[in-house]
Amino acid sequence: MKFQIKHEIKGRIRFHVVQKKQMTCEQADILLYYLENMEGVESVKVYDRTADAVVCYKADADGLVRKNIIKGIQKFVYEKVEVPDGIIENSGRNLNREFQEKMIGQIMAHYARKILLPAPFRAVYTGVKSIGYIWKGIRTLAQRKLEVPVLDATAIGVSILRGNYDTASSVMFLLGIGELLEDWTHKKSVGDLARIMSLNVEKVWLKAEDGEVLVPYSQIKQGDSIVVHMGNVIPFDGIVTAGEAMVNQASLTGESMPVRKADQASVYAGTVVEEGEITVEVKAVGGSGRYDKIVTMIEDSQKLKSGLEGKAEHLADKLVPYTLAGTGLVYLATRNATKAIAVLMVDFSCALKLAMPISVLSAIREANQHKITVKGGKFLEAVAEADTIVFDKTGTLTKAQPTVAEVVSFSETKSPDELLRIAACLEEHFPHSMAKAVVDAAKEKHLDHEEMHSKVEYIVAHGISTTINGEKAIIGSYHFVFEDENSIIPEGMEEKFRHLPEEYSHLYLALEGVLAAVICIEDPLRPEAAEIIRQLKKAGLKKIVMMTGDSERTAKAIAKKVGVDEYYAEVLPEDKANFVEKEKAEGRKVIMIGDGINDSPALSAADVGIAISEGAEIAREIADITVAADDLAEILVLRMLSNRLMKRIHKNYRFIVTFNAGLILLGVGGILQPTTSALLHNTSTLYIGLKSMGNLLDEPV
Repeated sequence: MKFQIKHEIKGRIRFHVVQKKQMTCEQADILLYYLENMEGVESVKVYDRTADAVVCYKADADGLVRKNIIKGIQKFVYEKVEVPDGIIENSGRNLNREFQEKMIGQIMAHYARKILLPAPFRAVYTGVKSIGYIWKGIRTLAQRKLEVPVLDATAIGVSILRGNYDTASSVMFLLGIGELLEDWTHKKSVGDLARIMSLNVEKVWLKAEDGEVLVPYSQIKQGDSIVVHMGNVIPFDGIVTAGEAMVNQASLTGESMPVRKADQASVYAGTVVEEGEITVEVKAVGGSGRYDKIVTMIEDSQKLKSGLEGKAEHLADKLVPYTLAGTGLVYLATRNATKAIAVLMVDFSCALKLAMPISVLSAIREANQHKITVKGGKFLEAVAEADTIVFDKTGTLTKAQPTVAEVVSFSETKSPDELLRIAACLEEHFPHSMAKAVVDAAKEKHLDHEEMHSKVEYIVAHGISTTINGEKAIIGSYHFVFEDENSIIPEGMEEKFRHLPEEYSHLYLALEGVLAAVICIEDPLRPEAAEIIRQLKKAGLKKIVMMTGDSERTAKAIAKKVGVDEYYAEVLPEDKANFVEKEKAEGRKVIMIGDGINDSPALSAADVGIAISEGAEIAREIADITVAADDLAEILVLRMLSNRLMKRIHKNYRFIVTFNAGLILLGVGGILQPTTSALLHNTSTLYIGLKSMGNLLDEPV
């Protein structure tokens, strides 16, 4: 690709793409995807109208990163870049261009009419256009409602009756721009949110003649049969051909109660198996269906409305009768139509209805920029109000990638590697960081295996049970292996068991009721965990709790290191949920953070459930907010973002009330003409709307 470097500083390059035709939106998205996935690149912006791109990268001392980026740009060819399904179709770039063109078109058309058309023609045009607004007001009245459309219709209608066609035209123009701006902000925010929530399944279990085979998502074709295990997402629309499961369809229906799915039942992409296991015949493999379904769900859901947002809209409608009454009273008192119209031209409702939703949706969009997915504005409000936060330990406070430190064998016939191979065969079916550690350890030792077992049963927060070569095999917690399943320690190995390394978490593997191995898992604490806990306390959270299914010894050590106020060890999923409910009953606002299937009940029970993005699909599905797994600092960012959103909403409210009350007083006093009042009112509405679109974290505290 031909290009010219237009500007460059250390860690940042701006270059221009040299091509004969203007860069299309599709080409811009392809280039953006290509550059973002280059090694060392931190962020990229591509401007399709100017064919420019800005690349920010990690600058190194010898300049190798820059050299590789330049080489990559030189090699770039649009046609040779393989872009995943849905990236281009749902990028949002076309949406931005569409609304930009609409806004420019509206502004140019308005002022062209004002400059070029004679006054009589402008009056006729304004009169015809006003019919739509007046009719909308009449319809609202017919429904026995006194809401904003009535106020708009009255203001426009009175202006036309008095011959103030310019005033009526200005009011309609500014209302149109405001509606366009709100529509664009809403659609863009919803689009950004939907793209992040869109299905991201890399591999699936394909049903084969000799068992199940793990294959890339892209290899699945219509008519294939796939197996979906407990806790996993259903990646395609299809029909159940075997098995039975309880499926969470909240992503499509908004209903949190799971639905039973059995033979010949239809299942849909993006829903999650809460209990059971099913075989699904794939009916559709298209990439856009999931995105479209999510968009529909978001737009139909009331989750997008925060409490303050709803109150603002309600207040806006409640103010309408008072504005109309004020107009009448001023006219009766002064007998001056101009002063009365001054009240009519300045209403509080337009600004309230525009600024509040834009503030919330912009905050959701800003959260997305920090790898935080928020499913609705009310959850940001709840984060700001929260005084208690509950952390799961494994995969949350500890690193999301625990490793196997040692395999302690208690078997006289099987080697540690053979035992690790058996453990990996069981664990690879289930999405948990501990299970992943076992599977990764087997891969590192090249302990590949074919499916050796029969049907795998997963017992939440306990372990896994199956049959291998006619032998019952179980793996899981001490409670599950020794207390629930009554497994025993081989004779003469009691001393070895008592001296297991204390610094590690333990997974117990038993064959035919006899302990075969203890897998020691090193689960290092996230380096930022202690500092984030300290900062969260500073940010106003009064009670920070850690809950884990791990042993008392391990939990105590971790709790001491991170500095939580309370900790609870060896807890079950219902224990976490019960604790959350108890805290709520005592009047506290609770945040729950987790990553596993066993965290799902607590995530659902909390005022705000936050899931780690690399955790189980069901946790992400149930959670109200999802954060990336690479840094707990995002929790702090979320808290700061929520606090600043509430601050912005209150600030906007005070400004709107004060400014518009001032305009009314100036109009009634005869200082401002109705046209000027309308212009100032609508200009301030647009100003507050545009200001509400700015990034919250960029504002001074």
